[in-house]
Amino acid sequence: MRDRIGIQRGLSLIACYDMNTLLGVVAMKPSCRILLSNRCYAAAPRFVPSKSGWAARSLIGRFDGRGRQFHTCSSGIMRHHRAIGNTGGNIRLPPSRLDFGLLRLYGSSGDSDCRGIRSTVFASSAVRVYSTAVETRVNDKNFERIYVQGGVNVSALPVERFEKDECLIAARETERDSGVEVKEGNLDLTEAEDRRGSLREVKAVKIKEGDSAIEKESWKLLEKAVVTYCGSPVGTMAANDPADKQPLNYDQVFIRDFVPSALAFLLKGKSEIVKNFLLHTLQLQSWEKTVDCYSPGQGLMPASFKVRTVLLDENKTEEVLDPDFGESAIGRVAPVDSGLWWIILLRAYGKITGDCALQERVDVQTGIKLILNLCLTDGFDMFPSLLVTDGSCMIDRRMGIHGHPLEIQALFYSALRCAREMISVDDGSKNLVRAIGNRLSALSFHIREYYWVDMKKINEIYRYKTEEYSLDATNKFNIYPEQIPPWLMEWMPENGGYLIGNLQPAHMDFRFFMLGNLWSVVSSLGTPKQNESILNLIEAKWDDLIGHMPLKICYPALEFEEWRIITGSDPKNTPWSYHNGGSWPTLLWQFTLACIKMGRPDLAQKAVAVAEKRLSTDRWPEYYDTRNGKFIGKQSRLFQTWTIAGFLTSKMLVENPEMASFLFWEEDYQLLETCVCALNKTGRKKCSRSMAKSQILV
Repeated sequence: MRDRIGIQRGLSLIACYDMNTLLGVVAMKPSCRILLSNRCYAAAPRFVPSKSGWAARSLIGRFDGRGRQFHTCSSGIMRHHRAIGNTGGNIRLPPSRLDFGLLRLYGSSGDSDCRGIRSTVFASSAVRVYSTAVETRVNDKNFERIYVQGGVNVSALPVERFEKDECLIAARETERDSGVEVKEGNLDLTEAEDRRGSLREVKAVKIKEGDSAIEKESWKLLEKAVVTYCGSPVGTMAANDPADKQPLNYDQVFIRDFVPSALAFLLKGKSEIVKNFLLHTLQLQSWEKTVDCYSPGQGLMPASFKVRTVLLDENKTEEVLDPDFGESAIGRVAPVDSGLWWIILLRAYGKITGDCALQERVDVQTGIKLILNLCLTDGFDMFPSLLVTDGSCMIDRRMGIHGHPLEIQALFYSALRCAREMISVDDGSKNLVRAIGNRLSALSFHIREYYWVDMKKINEIYRYKTEEYSLDATNKFNIYPEQIPPWLMEWMPENGGYLIGNLQPAHMDFRFFMLGNLWSVVSSLGTPKQNESILNLIEAKWDDLIGHMPLKICYPALEFEEWRIITGSDPKNTPWSYHNGGSWPTLLWQFTLACIKMGRPDLAQKAVAVAEKRLSTDRWPEYYDTRNGKFIGKQSRLFQTWTIAGFLTSKMLVENPEMASFLFWEEDYQLLETCVCALNKTGRKKCSRSMAKSQILV
């Protein structure tokens, strides 16, 4: 085995892995197996400027007295950084390059469990080491062969030259994108970095102009909600109401809740908090997760995390990250959507900032693959849609969405498209890339063909024959016509349609779920014609879906006996409240994004104007109650962060619609040509994709 990783002084030498083992992400434990000493986990340090020199913050896994593992931060000071060669000479790297070059771990000066550890980790040439503790921006093929055993033998890595080339290219690309004349010839590295940064600032300044009083108030509230960890911003708490004496878990940073905050910061030109958030949650992904002695999948992202201060001794304290993977959540719900939102946000960060280096890091690539392997694992399901339990997304309480809810499918489709753009293709990832393409093709066809309803489709279901046992069955899911609810026939407009909430054998959930439909438009999960019809329906049913406050999370509400049976008589999800037909202002940014994509900014402006009249006066509630959203929710938290951030993001997108192009996807016609089924080869039946292609391409 040619390629290995060695760790010297205080760490056990890592067992040698062959190529297939290293590339098999599913079977491999994350970085805790790579760096292990005194039962502590060492992760990639982050170097920050300090008065005394350069401080490296190393993320350490610590156990408290109850056996719970925390994500901790300890600091040490380094005047300069060097790699020791076999001749005893030093290879100096400037501090600005350390984030993307060699990884160094060293002992904390404080009372840490990892006292006295000093090591240098090197990635070898032809192999990508899938560890959250290793990072590099350099193409693997440009690494020299490095092997450490019995002595330190280090070859210099060509870090400087590649980073310089990348910066020059990125600067020129940014100039072209911004309409600035590109001067040919040699461009100094510092000049390129400054020019690229100034061009990004121009976009931020443009967005900043013309802030109204409500926008200024919103920014102050959003900045007050920022959570810091070891002195750096890492997210925003879910709600920041000073009068709330029992915040429950609303003082935590939720992955899904932070997305609109992250977009607001990115559009404002403040990217540090988003980068920190992505990297810290990535580290939490590898933590041990146990619920009643059972550990869920390795790629699971936490639903939320909280920064806690732990007392080490009488005089010392330490900040730790305490993640919640659902083991503390009400109902112990699994955060299925967290990993999907994380991938979506990662792509948005790269698109808006132009910093694609973050996506290329080995630890980030590993995180993407772990999430996808968890989602693409083979099971008993017969459909390409993702099978989940109730409460596994934004609707995190019992609402009868178990099975294949549209929201999860739309986010899953988006995450797959993001991953296909970001994954580095090599021998170890080509099978995963192929699996992503196949799943995208199958999922888009499945949703477009079987989830879509309009007047024509409802009439077709109304005339369905049942109990068909045949390869040529029309009613493939054995849907009984009596399932069509009476309200739907009167409610459906002639020129509109939508994607139903759920589909399973003998079951169609005809409720309209806003997030799933909006994200289907944004991600092009629906056809262009379907996407247009969804917005037509929202416009035609404005009073029902927008009313006095945008937007209904679902329509209609479960009432009477249906509410009692499906929700279990949930006192928070009473009819037209909370998840059961409540109005959620945070959905405004997704509605704005969908409208801009489909060339209907007028609808977005109208909805933003409706929200702007009340949000500040009502102190930024989490949700609104009643059929038309007249009342503040009976258990609604005030100063809800994603309400504030959703409004800000919507305002910025409306004023700068060109920025929306970084956040949505156009139709991918290549997916329509891909079909992996074997029906054409067997001769028993023709694939239904070819029959439906004329519909899909519209």
